[in-house]
This record gives sequence, C-alpha cells and structure tokens, in this order.
Amino acid sequence: MELSATARQFVLRWGEMANRWGVNRTVAQIHALLIIAPHPLNAEQLTEMLSVSRSNVSTSLRELQAWGVVRVVHVMGDRRDHFECLSDVWDMFQAILDERKRRVLDPAIEVVRQTLVLSEGKESEAHTRVRLQQMLEFLQMVMAWYSHVRALPPSDIRELMASSGAPQQNSAGRSAAQRKR
Repeated sequence: MELSATARQFVLRWGEMANRWGVNRTVAQIHALLIIAPHPLNAEQLTEMLSVSRSNVSTSLRELQAWGVVRVVHVMGDRRDHFECLSDVWDMFQAILDERKRRVLDPAIEVVRQTLVLSEGKESEAHTRVRLQQMLEFLQMVMAWYSHVRALPPSDIRELMASSGAPQQNSAGRSAAQRKR
C-alpha cells in the first residue's frame, strides 16, 4: 500500500507531535497510519510502509495495544495478526486520556503525597508543605473532574464542550468564523 502525500504528511506530523509529548515517534506514526488505513494492516505492511525494523513495529504495536487504541483483528484466509485503530474518535481519545492519567497524574499524586509525609513535623519545611498541599489539592481536583467527565457518555461531553463557547468545527477543522472570512 503506497501512502498518498496527504497520508504521508499526517503520519509524519503525528509522529513529530507525539514525540514532543514524550511518545515514541514510531509508536505515533503507526498509530497515525492505522487511524487513516481503510482496512486492518499486518506488521509486515507497517514495516514496509514506514521503513522501520520489524522489531520496532512489534514493540510499538504492543505499546499501542497497552494504551487501548489498537487491537488485533483476524482476516479470513490470512494467519497473520492484523491491527486496527479504534474507529470512534471519542473512544480513542478517552483511551489516551485514561493512559495519560495512569502514567502522569497518578504517579504525580503519589510523589506529592510521599513528599508531604517526609515534611511532617518539620518546622523548617512549613513553606514547602503548604505548597505541596496546594499542589495535591489541585491534582485531586483535576482527578475528580476527570472522573466526573470520564463517566459521561460522549453525547454529553459533546454538549458540554458546545456549551462552553468553544468554536464549533466542521469536518475540515474550520470554525464558523474562519469559514466567513
């Protein structure tokens, strides 16, 4: 499968963007490719299309499966595993947010809690303790908000976002104000 110029651009940019967020570039490029693929792809196809090693593809696919954004599917007449991305954008981004929470917020809260314990009863640590307590309260508030929003069905999240005053985007990603220009 040959990539079009548009597909190639998306795969490259998705990899660059994710790399800035601390996600391996190949992991993100495979994710991007599976997002736009019209059908499930096997590891050999991914290796060829991205010009990366087979082991890199295997490791990246395991990572994407751990994130919950890619799953194994089977194709009739082919014994190889094929892979597809979650088809619903809301499900995909909720899976990414869940994993970010697990990898970033949960450990951050634990570090702040452990550090607060170290400062207990130490007068010289009063200022540090106040700041850490403020940080813990903020992180706990974010977690409570996240849990509340995560429990909502996608239709309610869409409605919440629409009521926030955020510009509505069309399928080309342009807001109403941009289309009027």
